[in-house]
Amino acid sequence: MKLSGNTILITGGSTGIGLAFAERFMKAGNTVIVTGRREQVLQDAQDKLPGLITKVSDLSNEAERIALFDWVTATYPDINVLVNNAGIQQRFSVIKADAKNDWAYFNKEISTNIEAPLHLAILFAPFFAEKENAAIINVTSGLAFTPFAIAPIYSATKAALHSFTISLRHQLSETSVEVIEVAPPAVNTDLGGTGLHVHGEPLDAFADGIFQGLREGKSEIGYGTSVDRLRMSRDDIDKYSESMYQATKNMID
Repeated sequence: MKLSGNTILITGGSTGIGLAFAERFMKAGNTVIVTGRREQVLQDAQDKLPGLITKVSDLSNEAERIALFDWVTATYPDINVLVNNAGIQQRFSVIKADAKNDWAYFNKEISTNIEAPLHLAILFAPFFAEKENAAIINVTSGLAFTPFAIAPIYSATKAALHSFTISLRHQLSETSVEVIEVAPPAVNTDLGGTGLHVHGEPLDAFADGIFQGLREGKSEIGYGTSVDRLRMSRDDIDKYSESMYQATKNMID
């Protein structure tokens, strides 16, 4: 994709990976809009990056997704890039989960991580297909390939988004819309809670690595440990997932 002169919407862009992407896109000469659920956090992001455009939106809600699409296409009709980045991660034991009385807690992860990006991609695809240059970037995870057993819903949603991204790429292959998958490893952000990813890849180094992949025109971009996982054999996936579970299962006991 071309890296300058775009108008870009990044979901979940007020912190972490989304904000790091926003900073780099702005430095490259793009207009950047980010969404988030918390107005104060969005304001903090705007204070950090003057010129950043923000919009409060809860993407787990269907009506708010449609309202976001209507607002951004009317207010910024030059928009030509969607970055589906918003996501939440919940670690839990299925034995201890209260799925009868608290399904809304678990369903929030499904609606945010998979329903929202699919819905937004399908909303924007025909709009983008009329553009000379456009792109949809779906942020999945290394866990789409090697599931993290103590975050079972998160891993499943990222695997589903990976599969959808392949289908989307095929369907849009004869249009101007590039479809790109970014599959992060563990990155030092607050995903899932403060302090859970302090041993992950440094955020700035990760973001720089992904942007190098964009410059090189890659359609599937990993970084660090996720690079090998994108092409692991089934046997290697099983071994890797088992070793991760054995190393972390005490976290949910």
